[in-house]
Amino acid sequence: MFDGRDPVYRQIADQIRDAVLSGALAEEEQVMSTTQYATTFRINPATAAKAFAQLVDEGLLYKRRGVGMFVAPGARARLLAERRQSFFADVVDPVADQAAVLGIGLDEVVARLRARAAAAAPRDEVGRGGAR
Repeated sequence: MFDGRDPVYRQIADQIRDAVLSGALAEEEQVMSTTQYATTFRINPATAAKAFAQLVDEGLLYKRRGVGMFVAPGARARLLAERRQSFFADVVDPVADQAAVLGIGLDEVVARLRARAAAAAPRDEVGRGGAR
């Protein structure tokens, strides 16, 4: 489960962030306790607690005394904004820079993106009963 190069507490925090982004964890929904994480994934409870502390510091989780940890209101919107910003900085900006170096115009880049989106759309719609 936790076999990446990052420390386990970061992998736990990333899993929770991804669950919030995907909607698997809704705002105000309770997350597993540190003891549940430790038991389920066979890790030290302090490792899970470190992940939760990081997410509390980021404003994504909050603690209800005696009850547990919950997803903070606005957590998904905050994560979406952060991920969008890093998407443009990490993906789109380098593509734009490389396109400029290669002499590829904006219209050609946009046309390619539209073609990729159109090619993906039928696959997305098949399971939902039709095309767009």
